[in-house]
Amino acid sequence: MTWSSALKEAARSGLTIERTKLTPLIAVRGSAGVAIVIGLCLWRGDPTLAVSSAFGAFASGIVTFQRSMRPRPVLALAVAGALAVSTFLGYLAAAHTAWFVLLLAGWTFLAGMAWAIGPVSGLAGTQTVAIMLVTVTLPTTVGGALVHAALIFFGGLVQAALIVVFPVRPWGTQRDALADALAAEADYARRLRQDPVAAFDPAPLMDARLASTVTPRQARRRPVQLHGPRGLAERVRPVLASLADPVVGAPLEGPERDRARDLLGAAATVLDAVAHAVRHAKPVRLPPEAMATLEVPATGPMLKGAARRSAYRLISLLADAVELTDEPVQATRPTTEAERGRDGREAGSRGGREAGSHLLRPSVPKLVPVALRALRREARWSSHIFRHALRVAAVAAVGYLLGTALPFGHGYWAPLASVMVMRPDFAQTYSRGVARFSGTLVGVAVAGALMALAHPSEYLSAALAVVCVWLMYLLMRTGFSVTSACVAAYVVFLLGIAGEGWEQTVQERIVLTLVGGLLAMLSYALFPAWETPRLRDRLAEWLQANGRYALAVFETCARPAGRRPRQVREALLDARAARAAWEESEARAEKEPVRHRGLSLTAAKAASAALATMGRVTMIVEAHLPDKDAEPSAGAAAFAAELRPALERAAQAVREERDLDWSAPRTVWERWDAEDESQGVAVRAADLLLDALDDLAEALSPPSREGDRATPGTIPGPQ
Repeated sequence: MTWSSALKEAARSGLTIERTKLTPLIAVRGSAGVAIVIGLCLWRGDPTLAVSSAFGAFASGIVTFQRSMRPRPVLALAVAGALAVSTFLGYLAAAHTAWFVLLLAGWTFLAGMAWAIGPVSGLAGTQTVAIMLVTVTLPTTVGGALVHAALIFFGGLVQAALIVVFPVRPWGTQRDALADALAAEADYARRLRQDPVAAFDPAPLMDARLASTVTPRQARRRPVQLHGPRGLAERVRPVLASLADPVVGAPLEGPERDRARDLLGAAATVLDAVAHAVRHAKPVRLPPEAMATLEVPATGPMLKGAARRSAYRLISLLADAVELTDEPVQATRPTTEAERGRDGREAGSRGGREAGSHLLRPSVPKLVPVALRALRREARWSSHIFRHALRVAAVAAVGYLLGTALPFGHGYWAPLASVMVMRPDFAQTYSRGVARFSGTLVGVAVAGALMALAHPSEYLSAALAVVCVWLMYLLMRTGFSVTSACVAAYVVFLLGIAGEGWEQTVQERIVLTLVGGLLAMLSYALFPAWETPRLRDRLAEWLQANGRYALAVFETCARPAGRRPRQVREALLDARAARAAWEESEARAEKEPVRHRGLSLTAAKAASAALATMGRVTMIVEAHLPDKDAEPSAGAAAFAAELRPALERAAQAVREERDLDWSAPRTVWERWDAEDESQGVAVRAADLLLDALDDLAEALSPPSREGDRATPGTIPGPQ
């Protein structure tokens, strides 16, 4: 992508306004916290103190609106504490420009490194830098600095107290995450009716797992609908895929395929109903048509072999999903095929649900070593987080010196604009820069016009500031340009409380915001951290993770007596995490104005499709793992033994831009295929897995690297 195309795409992204679900009650609660703090300070008769203290409640409220599965009061208190410390340290150094610039650069570097811990931590670090820049411009003594810091912490305390006293839809985030996962499964089932090898995005399942992490105390208070459906959703996905697959499931055409389509449609209906019940805490409502589909046809069972076993297991899991909501099913459920007689291999599948179990969330003290390990892992020159931290620290220092030198007041607005728009990747930094400036233009224009026409008193200015805060909280997820407009208007009204002239405020805000945005964009052009050169490393990591997952599954087929479900499960989670890291890197690389370095975007997409197919095939084998008392498979053992070194060589070859060779595993599979008379799921799936790896080799072959020609399809059809 050229620079002109990248800038145009960034501007379009920054100005886009999304349609999203609004949460007015939560916005009212957050703005009430700001109003309480401002009102108390005005009641004491100190407008300057009101301006300073309002930022604590404002920033604490922003962080509690971010997508995090941790308790919101904890976030508010943690951010308020960090804001108080940054404010006090800033006050101590504010009298000496050199010392303050050094403090600002060091603190901003730490805030930039906080992105290594997570996006919420990164945003919290950014807020602390903003508060340090804003509040130190209000003159005070050391004792007054302590008062300001205490008031900022008090603002976060107020927000935390309001969350506890006035909960709005408790467990709502967890309900939404689980419902989204179930709805994604339902959509997957519908797409499998038309495309038997349709792709599935595991992100909703990953979010649901993250939302399921609770403390033992929370587990005792968790609604019953959040106890087990996530585990069932995890087990439904491979069963859906194995039922629809034309190689190991129902044939591509004929009565069995029609029956499989009917079951997939009924599964989608049931999963949607369960998702709706979980999201809204209501009973499950199932249409009679879906229940009738789960009956045995009058002519008897129509599916055979592995497809029939998949159907039995699917019906069993759907019944469990309904029961685990602990609500009455508002439909007369007829006797199902599963109830009339299940295959012996599937007996006891409902006993594997996760009733009473939970994922343990670590306490805050236990998170400290985890955070330190994350920081240490990113403390290297090649890390985009480390380079972002250096970049934002330099820009904050330069912006502060430049804003101080310019003939305007409030010179801190230049570094403030830079810090607020800068992110570890190119696309977000540039799109947020455009959104910040355009939003600021609108916000200061509207707020300035109101100030000029109404000449509001300090109390009316405070009320208008609270309204702007409410609008920002309400519209936070619609786009950064919208929230920037609300914040700009909020600052104009807030400074109006302290008696600042609106004419000067508007002019300064626009000019210095433009300066800060230009500094942020220029810094990324001069000191980039491109994702494109790292695509091969990310791809190799995904190949290795997929390989560990495949080896865990095939080794279980080879030695059923030594079956270790936890090992397979952990390998699956690692593969999902590697896929998410790859997709994030690929999305960043697509928007970067750089030439491809070792891997074109066309080759990247083809390789991504091949590895997604590899994961899907492994998942199908996992759905048909043999029982512990089954006979060992010498063919599976030999295949796994040969696949392991081949995967290690291939991962290194991907990094070094060499050709991939899968001839050795293919030779072992051919011998296994000739010796296995039963032609079970494992041997057929191994063939599909090798086909996917061959597609990967073709996608990364030298012709694909030299040009962006289209690569052949990578999803294997029926053999």
